[in-house]
Amino acid sequence: MSLRTRSAGRTRFGRLGLVAALAVPALALSACGGGGSGSGADSPYGFEAEEQEADSPITVWVDASREPAVDAFTKAHPDVPVNVETYDGSANGSGSFQTKITAFDQAGSGWPDVVFSTQNNDAAWAAVGQTPFAAPLDQGYFDQEFLDGFTPGALDPTTVDGTVYGLRNDLASVVTWYDQSLFDEFGYDVPTTWEEYQALGEQVAEEHPGYIVGSVGDAWAPEVYFWGAKAPINTVTGTDGFSADMSDPTTVKMAETLDSLIDSGSVVQDSVFDAEFVKKYTGKVLMLPGPIWFSGALFQNADSLDAPKGTIAAGLPLAWEGEEPATGNVGGGTWFISQHSKNLEAAKTFLEFVTSADDYQVDLAVGLPAYASAADKWLGKQSKSGYFAGDFAEDVTTASGQVWDGWGYPRFSQEAVFAKTVTPELAAGKKLVDLLPDWQTALENEAQVNGYTVE
Repeated sequence: MSLRTRSAGRTRFGRLGLVAALAVPALALSACGGGGSGSGADSPYGFEAEEQEADSPITVWVDASREPAVDAFTKAHPDVPVNVETYDGSANGSGSFQTKITAFDQAGSGWPDVVFSTQNNDAAWAAVGQTPFAAPLDQGYFDQEFLDGFTPGALDPTTVDGTVYGLRNDLASVVTWYDQSLFDEFGYDVPTTWEEYQALGEQVAEEHPGYIVGSVGDAWAPEVYFWGAKAPINTVTGTDGFSADMSDPTTVKMAETLDSLIDSGSVVQDSVFDAEFVKKYTGKVLMLPGPIWFSGALFQNADSLDAPKGTIAAGLPLAWEGEEPATGNVGGGTWFISQHSKNLEAAKTFLEFVTSADDYQVDLAVGLPAYASAADKWLGKQSKSGYFAGDFAEDVTTASGQVWDGWGYPRFSQEAVFAKTVTPELAAGKKLVDLLPDWQTALENEAQVNGYTVE
């Protein structure tokens, strides 16, 4: 990690319909131990806290993309000393957050006060154990009025046994990004079904080789394609049941669809964050199913695809022919506060700011805020800019309410299993459909290691 200390005087530096739109599956897990070293019944925080030191600095872990959030906070609150440590944010299911906290648990010291993780399922482990890392946030610690300001469903992935243990940073529903200018130039119609998507990809490969309609080069590819296809391969039942059905017709159909497009060359295996992807495909991305945060991370990013104004649209999620559309979710990230913090008031002030303040979530954030009032303003800002083609706010709002509820949040990363088991084999030329049995075995093994009963 890299460490930067900030304190006073040392800083550098949408839409109303969305409120009722988001549908995210709730997490029902059993917390295996109480918070802190006691019940916390007499604590104003809802757990037995460490002895508080009001003027002590808070240590905050963030990934590089969340550094602007810390910058904005220290500018707005120069009286709150903040030590910033950058890490990978557990990106692609690296597990670095859990690994580091486990080491601190064994040492009995060293815990950070606040942590940002890209993995929403980190609540599944951070909220359990003899002395859980994550502080419960809705047992007296945060005002319920503030928590109620989140878009309905946004906090479900971080809710364990009915208690909230983390605050979502942004909503990351998958939309169907496409370049309207290229569709006009080529005379194509924007697909609305997975069948039309496959046909278009094969047509593009033949008529305009080098142009692409998607990528499976990142670890979150299952969340983009298989979650959106309603494939039952990441199912959590009750508190400890897990299943992954790779023989389900929907799973097989999506694998065959991707195999066809990978073979044609219109779906590539490059990561969207690799320099080679930017070099090869800038101006050649016809379509790219992906999360809302692609808006700022890729299309409006001068160091990435840097698409011209008025060319890119966020289309609605695709559906199987004859079925209702559904979509997946890629991250969005969660902020956690440690039960070990000695300055819980400063940590609370920090979380309230980075999740809801306009100074960050509206002015600087690249994705759709999870906090409803900030989301409305963010969507309004995007619409007013005129950057996107189509009805960006309407389509993003609709997609946020179409997240399929059959995909769970287990105590391990689906992304890490995919990256280890499937990605290298695809790169070696194997068919995705032929890798399904190995993928299922790997998921089931990981589930068992993490205490699940495989169903």
